[in-house]
Amino acid sequence: MKTDSLNPKKGIPLKTACVQSPARLKPPHIMSCILLIAVLQQILMVQGADWPQWLGPDRNAVWEEEGILEAFTSSELKPVWRSEIGGGYSGPAISNGRVFVMDREAAPFKPKPNEKGNINFIKAHIPGTERILCLDEKTGKLLWQQEYECTYTSVYPYAIGPRCTPTVDNDRVYTLGAEGDLLCLNTKKGDIVWTLKFEDIFGTKTPDWGFAAHPLIENEKLICMVGGKGSTVVAFNKMTGQVIWKTGSAKGPGYCAPGIHQIAGMRQLIVWDAETVCGLNPETGDYLWQVALPPTYEMSIGMPRIEDRKLFVMSFNRLSAMIEIAEDGLSAKLVWKSTPKTGIGGVMDTAWLEKGYAYGTGHRGYYTCVDILTGKRQWENKQPTNRSTGERAGGWPNVFTIKHQPSGTFFLANDHGELIMANLSPQGYKEISRAKLIEPTHSVGGRQLVWSHPAFANQRVYARNDREIICVDLSAKD
Repeated sequence: MKTDSLNPKKGIPLKTACVQSPARLKPPHIMSCILLIAVLQQILMVQGADWPQWLGPDRNAVWEEEGILEAFTSSELKPVWRSEIGGGYSGPAISNGRVFVMDREAAPFKPKPNEKGNINFIKAHIPGTERILCLDEKTGKLLWQQEYECTYTSVYPYAIGPRCTPTVDNDRVYTLGAEGDLLCLNTKKGDIVWTLKFEDIFGTKTPDWGFAAHPLIENEKLICMVGGKGSTVVAFNKMTGQVIWKTGSAKGPGYCAPGIHQIAGMRQLIVWDAETVCGLNPETGDYLWQVALPPTYEMSIGMPRIEDRKLFVMSFNRLSAMIEIAEDGLSAKLVWKSTPKTGIGGVMDTAWLEKGYAYGTGHRGYYTCVDILTGKRQWENKQPTNRSTGERAGGWPNVFTIKHQPSGTFFLANDHGELIMANLSPQGYKEISRAKLIEPTHSVGGRQLVWSHPAFANQRVYARNDREIICVDLSAKD
């Protein structure tokens, strides 16, 4: 087993900005200290928490904060701040007063006139630079950036930048680039702690649409979908980058982020690679169960969601399914697989699962609700995927779904750059209000869109396109 990391600082220039340390509090006596702690606790209870990784603190698309507005008061949201940014699908991560995001700088690329074939499969070598940016959460001011040269080899219409949202763990941030560059950096100054490249260590090839599975922290481990023989899934020591365990030899790692779930009294690592949906022991990498479910073009994208040992998955080309895990957690079976008239079959969104029903964006442009016991569609609605004007979405529409837990309201971010507040239930879709959040800037299928997942933290929403990252206040006004 190879466990060597690459030289962590070779050829990567560092840019920093000074940050002042907060002043120490010196209360005159113990009672003052107690009162201060009580006040701070109340403030934290009201303001909620950070959003340190993809899909939030628990990687479940749940926003826990109180004091959020009940409806939008205008048709366009006004940013608290906006900062320039390069291209990419990487969403922002918010932690300890800082915003972390990845982007890419590259010269415009056009295919050669004699290149033929489906544009969605034409690859090219595109030089450029991947960057990790750290911004001040309150002002959007750049605090530091880290960059490295990175030639893209993936399908060129989508080669605009990194796919993965940074993962923040205490004073470290972990990033994964589209070509398999994995970095661990200090959050304060951006110093590189360790770095490695998947191809150099595991001999992996970049997937057609680039590495896209957001890295996962599990105790002392950083878990990644890597690919290659014997290394479909790899757990690294998060402090050193050394391999703790590696497992699997699927024909590709897929694009689906790994997740941890409590099943049958044990923690299980759930992954969906290019061939199978699997449950693993996160401590050892041993397989607990596997169910064959190969997605079209290896496009396992949406993370599996689980409720009462029932696992719902969906991906490109109308594929969705329900897998039931045994009571002992050591086996599983496919209960149903979608047909043209059942299931959802989303492209890149992760479904919302609640009380036996799944909600998500389907391939035909409908936002859909299905019964996960049978796959039967309860309803389909194009309102979330259409523009506020009623204009249809076009091919491969996408809507990200986030639940605001205190109110029960859902925030839906569609690829037109609109943010929607709505109620979802098996009885139907009920829109409360919507507003323009950010301008779509990336062209796919003849239309402009935004495919980056927003972050919700400290009563704000953070969103990006290929030109800027913005912060919008969503707090309720007195």
